[in-house]
Amino acid sequence: MKPRITDHIREEHEWFRHQFAALEAAKHDLPALKDLWATLSARLEVHAAAEEALFYPRLLEDVADADDDTEDAIRDHNEIRDGIRAAEEHETGDAGWWEGVRATGSANTEHITEEEEGPLPDFDGRASRDEQAELAEAFLAFEAEHPRGRGLSMEDKDPERYVADHRALDTPGTRG
Repeated sequence: MKPRITDHIREEHEWFRHQFAALEAAKHDLPALKDLWATLSARLEVHAAAEEALFYPRLLEDVADADDDTEDAIRDHNEIRDGIRAAEEHETGDAGWWEGVRATGSANTEHITEEEEGPLPDFDGRASRDEQAELAEAFLAFEAEHPRGRGLSMEDKDPERYVADHRALDTPGTRG
């Protein structure tokens, strides 16, 4: 059976949960914290960028009332990015670093909970198996093209502008 984009996103969410727990468990191991955070923070950005490039534009096509969920997801991605930037302003393991890491974790937890309760099941109910597989393949390719976040800007996006820009790309005959 072909993989679905929504299953891939859920699997990554689970990986994020485990990595934030691993950070807490490695609290007194500075080399481990550096490695864990470098991998986690980069993958968070790649994941957010892939969702913004692939999943949310398609959600806006396929789910008629996806504007609010999409705007909320973009806001959440911005908060995740803000937390990453805050952590990176400090030495790994110091109080300011942990504050940024925990802000990132909190924003990520809120985001993945909301996504798993709304946009993912909504898309499951609307997208065909082939469409899901096509998006999963594109998502994996996007991730492979941006190892450790290479080539991604980490710039915040304006949620309303994002939706307006992607709604403007809709053409007659879309699945909305």
